Amino acid sequence: MTNTVLIADSNPDRCRAIGEACAHRGLAVATVDSGAVALERTLADVPELVVAAGDLALIAARRLAEILRANPRTQHVRIVFVGRDTTGGLSSGLFDEVLPPETHERDVASRVEAMLAQRARIDAVGRETSTDHEVQGQLSQIPLTDLLQVFHMNRRTGELQLSRTEPGRRREQGRVLLRDGNVVQAHAGPLVEGEKALYRLLSWRDGSFAFAPTRVTAAARILTPTRALLLEGVRQLDEWERLRGNLPPLGAKVVLSVAKVELPNAVHPVTQEVLLLLEIYDRVREIVDHCGYPDYQVLRTLQTLIDRGLVELQREPENASSDRGTLFDALQVRQLREWLEKGRARRSGSMAAKVLVASADPGATRDFTRLLESLPGMEAAPAVRDGGPNPGDLVELGHLAVGEGLGIDWIHLPAADSFRATWPVACHGALGTLVLVSMPVGDTEAALRPLLEQLSRQPDSRIFYVILLRKGERVQPEHLQEKLSLLSSSSLFLLQVESGRDPVSLLKTMLARVLP
Repeated sequence: MTNTVLIADSNPDRCRAIGEACAHRGLAVATVDSGAVALERTLADVPELVVAAGDLALIAARRLAEILRANPRTQHVRIVFVGRDTTGGLSSGLFDEVLPPETHERDVASRVEAMLAQRARIDAVGRETSTDHEVQGQLSQIPLTDLLQVFHMNRRTGELQLSRTEPGRRREQGRVLLRDGNVVQAHAGPLVEGEKALYRLLSWRDGSFAFAPTRVTAAARILTPTRALLLEGVRQLDEWERLRGNLPPLGAKVVLSVAKVELPNAVHPVTQEVLLLLEIYDRVREIVDHCGYPDYQVLRTLQTLIDRGLVELQREPENASSDRGTLFDALQVRQLREWLEKGRARRSGSMAAKVLVASADPGATRDFTRLLESLPGMEAAPAVRDGGPNPGDLVELGHLAVGEGLGIDWIHLPAADSFRATWPVACHGALGTLVLVSMPVGDTEAALRPLLEQLSRQPDSRIFYVILLRKGERVQPEHLQEKLSLLSSSSLFLLQVESGRDPVSLLKTMLARVLP
């Protein structure tokens, strides 16, 4: 079963659906209905990857992972867990990926395909690192965590040089020293070194690397075992991503809001050092750089001090306007570019993805288009500027600039039955289809159902529901679930058309979900 994906799920319908979605992507698939059979099949003929469901019978997914990790023959098999990870299987290294139980089978297959492609790149790097010559590449192709695991497994000794240039910032340099596969020292820029530097470098998603086999004589500043170090780095990154919106921005000013005599005496060492640095520096970035603790811990400590009223955050107006004008971060831009470069349909060779907008209500289309026009970088098409589109127009609504030479074309897709033949053609190669739902939901459902049924049968079709609520209108997700049987809670967005609130933040959240 080499190079095969093994699906282990006691739910036959879900097991079959995931298997079919993987097979549609050209992957060799085998399915089993219990953990016991999965263990037997894996030991008999090792697969590349195992997808294990959270409610797996006979042998639970976690126990299955423990057995496979303990066996030298299967310890490197990738394991994707689909369910609620309540026992810390991801942080402990048992699972390589954890997906929520409601994840659509197409999204599971997409993640499996990406992980296998990543594994192929890791294997290629592993073959190169087994020889005594320099290895170079891009972090966008193989994350630093995986790269260090390869060096660790191959017991390599040498120096890993890293560099990147973030949009609007200077070029950044990093360096990691390895001895017999173990990380012994790391530098991030001129100021930060040790574990703090390594954790910062692990957050890089873009940039280049070059590994040179060389004798490492520097004293070890990092003594933590490399595997534990990488697991802790991944845990911090996951926490950072989860709480990113609640942590102080690096460019903000920060000052004490109370007198020194009012500060508590008995405080945690991290808090003590942060308070000391506040007497010297007044920028979040400066405090993070000069504090000896990991960036994530420093930012959490600062936020705690802010919540307690001991420290005040002063976001400057130019920073605030800059934040508002940035819809996409560097990672999102890179992911969209990579998605387009995979041979996706592009009109006239342009680097622009297309997003379809479908509605049975012309008023809803105009309301949504008006919200889109508020986005930085959005340029409305002539049909919109002339007061359209009309319900029967298959036309462009506008173009949204994402990055240099990169964008999203918004296309109006008529929902009338007379356009049935154009639906599958239009959605081919599309990033997704936004289905506008207006009140009352029952009427909208009846008008959109033929379109939804047609699109749901198309390979790789992604459908997102945008519920447009006007003043005084309310709706419960459970009510929508009853009215739109194809509805998934993971693809539902509620937009207030006349709330008076800035719609950019809501649309930004929606776009983050629509992007690949």
